[in-house]
Amino acid sequence: MKIAFGSDHVGLELKPTIIEYVKSLGYEVHDFGTKTAERTDYPIYGKKVGEAVASGEYDLGIVICGTGVGISLAANKVKGIRACVCSDCYSAKLSRMHNNTNVLAFGSRVVGSELAKMIVKNWLEAKFIGGRHQRRIDELAAIEDGDDDKFTELKDSDEYNGQEEFENQPL
Repeated sequence: MKIAFGSDHVGLELKPTIIEYVKSLGYEVHDFGTKTAERTDYPIYGKKVGEAVASGEYDLGIVICGTGVGISLAANKVKGIRACVCSDCYSAKLSRMHNNTNVLAFGSRVVGSELAKMIVKNWLEAKFIGGRHQRRIDELAAIEDGDDDKFTELKDSDEYNGQEEFENQPL
């Protein structure tokens, strides 16, 4: 599996540690930058990683900035990207299981290296469970495509009416 990495200058300090960790887990990685501490704009690297993942050249992406928010917003502007900012392991795991996220973001000013490693491990090991969650991914795609008819069709279908009890559902 191939993982695309990107960060702005603030995420640069944490990125090499996470790249080495991901390599140690057996993944192939590519660093789309930045590679210097010179001030730069996070949208550049969020876009690069988003495009690499959306094209299928890379399976997943990991992006880092100060909070993870800005770079995730940039990645999410690329069609087909479902980027999430995670500062805890549970959110990282469920973002893959329920939302089929394909880009993980976190902030170097928010999480330290050991927590970042745990977040990444949980995210990489989790698998999309499909089922009722696939419909939601399809609804997101309809929104992204501006296809209101498809969104309404999915929303109004009888397959799932959104009234399930959360505690009775598997993770």
